[in-house]
Amino acid sequence: MSVAGQMLETYPQSLGGVDQEKLRACIEACFECAQACTACADACLSEDRVAELTKCIRTDLDCADICETTGRVLSRHTGYDANLTRAILEACAEACKVCADECARHADHHEHCRVCAEACRRCEMVCRELLASL
Repeated sequence: MSVAGQMLETYPQSLGGVDQEKLRACIEACFECAQACTACADACLSEDRVAELTKCIRTDLDCADICETTGRVLSRHTGYDANLTRAILEACAEACKVCADECARHADHHEHCRVCAEACRRCEMVCRELLASL
């Protein structure tokens, strides 16, 4: 079992009807996507034609920051604010969509962009699934 799953199972209070499996999947996908985006931006910086990847790098870094923050917010349950959770999930899903679209433009030439696009699509999907369940 993942650390996120263990932490959700050991939380001493009720999660207030939030689907624990969807929440776990979303937390994990957010942190995984943040790592993929950070690594993709770094790999883009190592490419010979880095100037052509400026938008990709920026999008990767923005997405990484938003995913990291979303994962952290979703990991906190005390004083839960449903409106804030919905807003951050919507922002994360949108950031992931934009980043996946940008990375997909470079995926034929840069394998790291293909991997990142896939991580972003997964994260977007689980964010939307959790959002729909709230």
